[in-house]
Amino acid sequence: MNGLSLRGALLKGPAMKLSDFDFDLPQERIAIRPMSPRGDAKLLVSQAGQIEDAFVRDLCRYFRPGDRLVLNDTKVIPARLSGLRARQSAQGRVEAKIEVTLLEPQASGRWKALIKPLRKLTVGEEILFASGLSARCFEKTDTEALLDFSAQGAELDAALDVSGQMPLPPYIASKRAADAQDKSDYQTLWAKHRGAVAAPTASLHLDAAALAALQGHGVTISYVTLHVGAGTFLPVKVEEVSRHKMHAEWGHVSAQAVAEIEQTRAAGGRIIPVGTTALRLIETAARGGTLRPFEGDTDIFIYPGFEFQITDGLMTNFHLPKSTLLMLVAALIGKPHLDEIYAHAVAKNYRFFSYGDASLLFAS
Repeated sequence: MNGLSLRGALLKGPAMKLSDFDFDLPQERIAIRPMSPRGDAKLLVSQAGQIEDAFVRDLCRYFRPGDRLVLNDTKVIPARLSGLRARQSAQGRVEAKIEVTLLEPQASGRWKALIKPLRKLTVGEEILFASGLSARCFEKTDTEALLDFSAQGAELDAALDVSGQMPLPPYIASKRAADAQDKSDYQTLWAKHRGAVAAPTASLHLDAAALAALQGHGVTISYVTLHVGAGTFLPVKVEEVSRHKMHAEWGHVSAQAVAEIEQTRAAGGRIIPVGTTALRLIETAARGGTLRPFEGDTDIFIYPGFEFQITDGLMTNFHLPKSTLLMLVAALIGKPHLDEIYAHAVAKNYRFFSYGDASLLFAS
């Protein structure tokens, strides 16, 4: 298969194994910066089992007037902070560098966070950041800490905008540090509701020119909100896929979005979510067979055998081996065709992961 094999092409529902979704990817295929302009990114298109190579700027060729895109309007917060932990010792005030990655806010106003080095942080210890921001460790577990910040709400948001860096995925952060350019590169054009600690990366391909062209072509747009959590990067740890437990993320599908989507479907238009986050959210809202407004946590896990209620196609990036995102794509287009697509993408030098190239996949 052109040097790539997603092992185990013939799967049988619950018997699927994690190893079935493994493949070898050359490190140089991992994009560490997006294409500029964004329309120059490659676009792999799959329709009726056929693969075509194009560019993101060609999107209008594959949409019909009356189709509807569903976009995630979450906004990524600059959740990665560098600070100093400070405490009094027998030798006086002692300071040491510490790295903090915010995970999710709590009802109390405190934040769950990953800390490096966590083992050296003690409960009650203060962490100092730039611009006068500080946080105190309220409690900690073996894997994370709960932080009480000196600012809350809009004041904290403003401090994070000054002091924080974008929380780039581990496969990029291991190659380079986040910088000022990432504050625009790792944010969608229409980002509105703060709360994500990872971007809905398929949407990063759509700039103002692409949106204008699609809308001029008669494609309509609806917005939903799913705050992408750090759990999106967690590995699957069980070999039997059906036993995996998804992390929960907060989402909202408004009554307006429901009405727009149903109007499009009634008129014969196709529903195309941009990104796996938007897809998971609308399918959550359609559990039971009817699309309804939704607000709350979703831990929906989509893998082969899943029955889609709303989705007719998906625009998405190329995903990590053994990831739940890869399993979702297999559910939409079939595992054998997924094998073909990923073999083709590697052979044709497509760029992978968050800053990589795109695919437009219509349901089989």
